[in-house]
Amino acid sequence: MRTPAKIEDRLIVALDLPSIAAAREMVARLDGIVSFFKIGLWLLYAAGADALIDELLARGKRVFLDAKMYDIGETVKHGVAHAARRNVTFLTVHGDGDIMKAAVEGKGASPLKIFAITALTSLDEAGLRDLGYSVSVETLVAQRVKNAVRFGIDGIIASAQDGPDRLRKLGGSESLLVTTPGVRLPGSGLDDHKRAGTPAQAIRDGADYLVVGRPIIREPDPAKPALAIIEAMRQGAA
Repeated sequence: MRTPAKIEDRLIVALDLPSIAAAREMVARLDGIVSFFKIGLWLLYAAGADALIDELLARGKRVFLDAKMYDIGETVKHGVAHAARRNVTFLTVHGDGDIMKAAVEGKGASPLKIFAITALTSLDEAGLRDLGYSVSVETLVAQRVKNAVRFGIDGIIASAQDGPDRLRKLGGSESLLVTTPGVRLPGSGLDDHKRAGTPAQAIRDGADYLVVGRPIIREPDPAKPALAIIEAMRQGAA
């Protein structure tokens, strides 16, 4: 089975919080609702991040290490190998060819899933031009999807607007996993995401996992929006 049987296990909550203590509190407040958590640049360099990762794994939670690795191949390979030994579930790298190739070598035969970033959901055409790309967002995403499949990457990070099922067909791989950030309930603010989508839309269009941060973690009662998003995901799956 490509995705968990329970729809709630496909929701990944981003622990983009100011401290390790705040992250621990959020995990406790979502206990019994969410079992998968993303740790990214907000916390990766904070004192105590390693202990938090170990605690989550010891409690049977899954960890998405959003490292966004971008470096020379040898460095990426050994970084991925260390992540694989820690038994995290997902790890992100940027979608450049040499980086993806090195990441696959680094994970070896481990169950770690490597996800390539196609284009950040905060990027639009103007943002790509500022980075020196002369192609459209759609073209860049398409190129990186095809390369991800070619190098044996497990999955990609792509917006709901990119169309997960369409991207699988484009890459020629029905097994390609798609994790979608920038997900918001209808009527919610988009924050800094320029290419967002709703939970129901993303699941309906083939997303395997959704990553949601601020709409959950910034609410006084984070369980309430988490449950609402899970219900919307359920509707999309139906």
